[in-house]
Amino acid sequence: MNILEEIIAHKRAEVSQRKEDIPLALLEHSKLYDRPVLSLKEFLQKKDKTGIIAEFKRRSPSKGMFNAQAVPEVVTTAYREAGASGLSILTDAKYFGGSGKDLIQARKVNDIPILRKDFIIDEFQIMEARAIGADVILLIAACLEEEEIVRLARFAKQLQLEVLLEIHNEAELDKICPDVDMIGINNRDLASFRVDVKISFSLAEKMPAETVKISESGITDPKIILELKQAGFKGFLIGEAFMKEPDPGEAFAVFVDQLNALEG
Repeated sequence: MNILEEIIAHKRAEVSQRKEDIPLALLEHSKLYDRPVLSLKEFLQKKDKTGIIAEFKRRSPSKGMFNAQAVPEVVTTAYREAGASGLSILTDAKYFGGSGKDLIQARKVNDIPILRKDFIIDEFQIMEARAIGADVILLIAACLEEEEIVRLARFAKQLQLEVLLEIHNEAELDKICPDVDMIGINNRDLASFRVDVKISFSLAEKMPAETVKISESGITDPKIILELKQAGFKGFLIGEAFMKEPDPGEAFAVFVDQLNALEG
């Protein structure tokens, strides 16, 4: 069993337990459940933003803990103020040290779109995402069958949430469905955790030009963003490069300054 299979097996048990513990009515009566949703697809194309989806996470299965003391409100506010187009909040507890509370705290202090970053396998998690203030959900092609993606994406749209479908190889292009708003190309193999940004360039060539494409993982140099923009990318999801620093918000601001200088 590789790490992705392990995570999904654990997630199935975790979600099953939460469905027993949390009534659907409790989610539906959340203060945030009916709030107007912000469009990440639109924010990525705003001229006054960077196109960067800045991520908040404390640990990863491959690197372990790298920022246990980070505070969601502080970090995400700094991200927004420095020009982030959106936020990505890890809500998986066991493998990434996150929680729904992290997203709720980020939502309280930010008026830009928030992606719930998790391993979504069930409609219940989509209702949770709505209840904690997310605007976008992530569906990962590597751990879902095509019919599951169709079903979950359709359910998300019923709740007015946007859908980011993450792919890693050419075979997964066949899993794209009409209810998907954006395609994320993960440069990190979720089975081995190897990273190669070339994956974004090779898969981008095989997608229609009008597809809203997001490159994820391994972006450590502002020059890479310029190259990705030339290849048609609108979004750039970056987290570890900032979160491993003592002050993630400051690290993001420095990165943005370097990007702005390159763009003239």
